[in-house]
Amino acid sequence: MYLKNSKKIVIKIGSSLLVDKEKKIRKKWLSSFAKDIKKLKSNNQKIIIVSSGAIALGCKKMNYNKKNLKLDKSQAIASIGQIELMNLFLETFSKYKLDISQILLTLDDTEERRRSINAKRTFENLFDLDFIPIVNENDTIATSEIKYGDNDRLASRVAQITNADTLILLSDVDGLYTKNPKKFKDAQLIKKVIDLDKVIKNINIKGMTELGSGGMNTKIEAAKICNLAGCNMVIANGLSLNPIDRIQSEDNCTWFISRISKMHARKKWIISSISPKGELIIDDGAKKALHSGKSLLAAGIKKVVGRFNKGDHIKILDNKKKEFARGLSSFSSKEINLIMGCHSNEIQKILGYVSKSEVVHKDDMVEI
Repeated sequence: MYLKNSKKIVIKIGSSLLVDKEKKIRKKWLSSFAKDIKKLKSNNQKIIIVSSGAIALGCKKMNYNKKNLKLDKSQAIASIGQIELMNLFLETFSKYKLDISQILLTLDDTEERRRSINAKRTFENLFDLDFIPIVNENDTIATSEIKYGDNDRLASRVAQITNADTLILLSDVDGLYTKNPKKFKDAQLIKKVIDLDKVIKNINIKGMTELGSGGMNTKIEAAKICNLAGCNMVIANGLSLNPIDRIQSEDNCTWFISRISKMHARKKWIISSISPKGELIIDDGAKKALHSGKSLLAAGIKKVVGRFNKGDHIKILDNKKKEFARGLSSFSSKEINLIMGCHSNEIQKILGYVSKSEVVHKDDMVEI
């Protein structure tokens, strides 16, 4: 039910699903996964895939042992493996007439507000072009200080910045158990988690670290991020064929249900992010457009107050200087001073470079 009602879904797949223990590529599995994606897209659901496997495929090509790799060497291997990974997806997905694109992210790309806004816009434009973004951590440049270290948390951040409804973590276990199922026969699968903190208190997570490449700890951390973003998350066994279809038909998995709505989570994040850095005073026409759910364009701006950077939190005031909205600016105050009152098609000529048309995007704005 949760999956069926999701308009935007992020799916994380681990390297063990793509490459087996004998280092053979699981082409049959990937083909069945592509069929699942095709079915989701036929229901007009937007899909993002967060995939591990670049280093594993690089090691396979170069005949290296992953365990013996140092950071600088693993970055080079990841660079080789990225091409192998994308070629694998391209070869398989094109058979089902699915178009793919690649997005490489580092920790800073989702933690820094300005970069996360840029990433969000890229995802939206790819959806408009009917492409499926395939995301991976940029292992080729990420140092140990700026690495996620696992794709569970990367996937949860992607779900957060794209405002996704559901995150699917395809693992090598069915979900979260009351105990480690590999050690205890009486371990039971927890099918639904609503109060995450309460459930965790009754489980020895430390005893489950071998479950999945990232361990159960990272999956719990991912669930916390999703819950705060108003996004549901599910841990499911991805080793079988047609793993997404099985989630819906068998329901042998663990759902983490967010208790807050996406809209409430986003509003809360924007309003409480930090104290506003500046103000925009707009005309009545722009105010009316914002009330009807439109983005703020340069043409409706009358005055800029204060100095702020792209991505900063700002107030939006009407021509009587009464605050009625807050949002994240897509331009700096310096840029807005140059383009205010102008039509969107004039922005490139004024600034001298290609830029966005919305000064504050509707998704980054909250009416007070």
